[in-house]
Amino acid sequence: MTATTIETDPAHAYPGYLQSLEEADEYAAVEVALGLLEAGVPAERVLLDLVAPAQAEVGERWARNEWSVAQEHAATHISERVVAAVAGYANPRPTRGRLVVACLDGEWHALPPRLVAEVLRLRGWQVTFLGASVPAAHLVSYLHRYDAHAVLLACALPMRLPHAHRMIEACRRSDVPVVVGGRGFGDDGRWARRLGVAWAPDAPTAADLVADERALRRVPPTQLDHLADDEYASLVRRRGELIDSALADLRERVPAVHDYTPAQLDSTISDLGYIIDFLAAALYVDDATLFTDFVGWLVTILTSRGVPAGAVGLTLEHYGQTLRDFPRAARFLDGGRALVSAAGRPRR
Repeated sequence: MTATTIETDPAHAYPGYLQSLEEADEYAAVEVALGLLEAGVPAERVLLDLVAPAQAEVGERWARNEWSVAQEHAATHISERVVAAVAGYANPRPTRGRLVVACLDGEWHALPPRLVAEVLRLRGWQVTFLGASVPAAHLVSYLHRYDAHAVLLACALPMRLPHAHRMIEACRRSDVPVVVGGRGFGDDGRWARRLGVAWAPDAPTAADLVADERALRRVPPTQLDHLADDEYASLVRRRGELIDSALADLRERVPAVHDYTPAQLDSTISDLGYIIDFLAAALYVDDATLFTDFVGWLVTILTSRGVPAGAVGLTLEHYGQTLRDFPRAARFLDGGRALVSAAGRPRR
């Protein structure tokens, strides 16, 4: 293996780049990226084959409790600096129309859509990246002010799908085509299809889609007739009440909760709320896997931090009893409890 091969292959540069993130060495990370560019590697490959997979690994290390929140934030900041350095080095001039890229209101995972924005810019588009957590009213106002060819919305968390749908419809009322992306719409885009919106799994696909006027305007039909049963709306109205009752139930059944520190109590309340929010999103798109996938993720996160899976099971049981008059919600909760029970069984 020659030095030249290493310098011109993002896969070979990846271990050193990841180490620079681990050591919070911004200068080394930028040097790796610029070294690839100077060796003739296209900027798009540096972004998609180096920065993107490294950032995905950063998230996995946090999930496995190998890295702290502080380490994850530091690595993300460095990756953002690397993206800026790559963009500055390439410095493309726009030859096509304006695209707007933004995160949903409440979405703070801005690096993935920033990568999409830079790939689109490299493809010749004039791109306005609005960043994290853009309120719908502000986005629509911006679209009215500027003549955008399309708007691309990012969603990392499926629990925000109901809000995403409202934001999508608001953009459409401005007569601007919408493309969505991110894990929040499902790995295969199935929840985007349920909401009746064009979906792109990655930056190159997004670039191809916005370049095809007919495909961009070809919107699949919305599939939300199930919302007529009012389970989603009723659950959202009862969110605060459900969290309070679940916390009271935990205090009664798990004496250790009384000794929680304020930080532990805040985390517990947040988790109780997340369970309701993901359940509501699952009801919105009528897909139990949205909820059970979240439960599996939550169990993995909590057990890696010393919290037994049974604690999640107790909460799902309480919510199931409280929501026994909600047939779809009760079925989704039963699926979550079955998953927790399987996770808690000793392996043979």
